[in-house]
Amino acid sequence: MKEFDYIIIGGGCAGLSLAYELEINDKLKEKTLAIIETREEYKRDKTWSFWKVFDHNFDDCVIKSWNNFSINSKSGSHEVLNKEYPYQTIDSGLFYKKILNQLKQNKNIEFFKNIDQLNSDNSIIFNSIPAKVNYESKLWQHFKGVEIETTENIFDDEIFNLMDFDCDQRDEVHFFYTLPFAKNKALIETTWLSKIDDNSLKDYDMQLEKYIKETLKIKNYKINFQEQGAIPLFFPSNQIEKNKINIGSNGGMTRLSTGYTFLNIQDHSKYIANNIENIKNIRPYNIGKKYEFLDKIFLNVLKKHPDKMPKIFLNMFKAPSKTVIKFLSNKSNIFEDLAIILKMPKWIFIKNIF
Repeated sequence: MKEFDYIIIGGGCAGLSLAYELEINDKLKEKTLAIIETREEYKRDKTWSFWKVFDHNFDDCVIKSWNNFSINSKSGSHEVLNKEYPYQTIDSGLFYKKILNQLKQNKNIEFFKNIDQLNSDNSIIFNSIPAKVNYESKLWQHFKGVEIETTENIFDDEIFNLMDFDCDQRDEVHFFYTLPFAKNKALIETTWLSKIDDNSLKDYDMQLEKYIKETLKIKNYKINFQEQGAIPLFFPSNQIEKNKINIGSNGGMTRLSTGYTFLNIQDHSKYIANNIENIKNIRPYNIGKKYEFLDKIFLNVLKKHPDKMPKIFLNMFKAPSKTVIKFLSNKSNIFEDLAIILKMPKWIFIKNIF
């Protein structure tokens, strides 16, 4: 069986981002890389969105960016004006195409369907696939979205709606999310923060149809694209294994209070590429212990007081937009952290520290 210096398990966002970072930084000129991926073809299957708080490699894969956004709840709405950090959406189809075109130029990179096809005894393995453990009782952000195209110009494509809580909550945390790509085209998602084993919340199609027709008042539209997924709001339980480094959500790159992962993956990929020659001995990368601590408190509140979350989110975004965005993107300083904490209902959060 063939041997490779590096093996990446999972050719999704994390695996391909790492392979691309290694390739463009000339780390694979004299090293070999195998990527384990089961899919037969790459095509648009999802979108990734985030505030651009630092430069990344994929500006040419961005299909739309916005400066301003809004949040709605039953008690009112709040519009946030943001000049510092654009909110970007990346088309996964463009992302895959860009990376695969780059990787195919290097004969030291090969794709395989199964790691059993290789001798991995002496390889350094980067694994984005979590162990098969039942995590259904844990907290997830699960969602379904549809990109719709309307017959008339309906949307204001200069502002997106980050969260609309003015909808059926079912004793959980539920909101809709609308990204207008054009005046007649938008991605609309129904999103739940809950345990994923509650099938009563998974009537996504009915939720979307009702929201589009009754809330957005759109009668005539066609669906161009659909996406569905679930983001773990917990860190997977991984055993420490020799020569194996976990990446992506499997490596703790998801911000637990928000589900944002894409830019954390890019940061982690750069960190690995910059230290690849000594990767076995460097300190493991993490997005910040203070965020783990604060997110743990936040998720405890969410579990115990889901009815209070719309107001909590609304109040948080009344802090200066730069402060909130940096906090949600793991780039805040202690003063910005404090500004966010002061927007929280103090007694509820204090009770959930322990």
